[in-house]
Amino acid sequence: MASFQPKRVALALSGGGRTLRNLIAQQSHRAYRIAGVISSREDCTGVEIAHELDLPVFAATFGKHASPTLARDLGLWLQDERMDWVALGGFLKPFPSIPGFENRVINIHPALLPQYGGKGMYGMHVHRAVHENKDAVSGASIHFVNEHYDEGSIIAQIRVPVVGLADPDAIAAKVFASECKLYPEVLDRLCRGSLPLADGTIFTMEA
Repeated sequence: MASFQPKRVALALSGGGRTLRNLIAQQSHRAYRIAGVISSREDCTGVEIAHELDLPVFAATFGKHASPTLARDLGLWLQDERMDWVALGGFLKPFPSIPGFENRVINIHPALLPQYGGKGMYGMHVHRAVHENKDAVSGASIHFVNEHYDEGSIIAQIRVPVVGLADPDAIAAKVFASECKLYPEVLDRLCRGSLPLADGTIFTMEA
């Protein structure tokens, strides 16, 4: 029997590359390999990491100032690099719809969607809102990407108790630690075909 070949994943980012580092660090016995980087900025640390690791990079302007050929150009790059999936991690711009990649583009969001989702709700904005509302539980969600921020079907979530945490920074640190656990596991299961769950329910993990 032929051995299973890990699926090739392009990681899309806009900043420091923490998620990139985490997914690469945990990929050795997983069904995925981070095989390239997509970036909305050419000068970010995540791109520097990609260059250090000799990963191919697609860097371009995304969002309202994007080239009208962006979706086509990105689609050709994904095809040329033989990518199977796209995973967003700290990608702060709208992601274009790529023909042939329906239900193969995912994102991780630092909250239990549908709470604290939508335009402008990212990073510390989310954690400040959780802190201000005195929520007992936060967490992270992985969802398919569509044309609206954080509105694609939710695949998986991890719940994180945040009672007693002093400030948004403490919440952010605890939630990111949970993301580091959730994302590699869910990406592995997606690449193996065991997610999304057949009955349409959300796969859940505990922090």
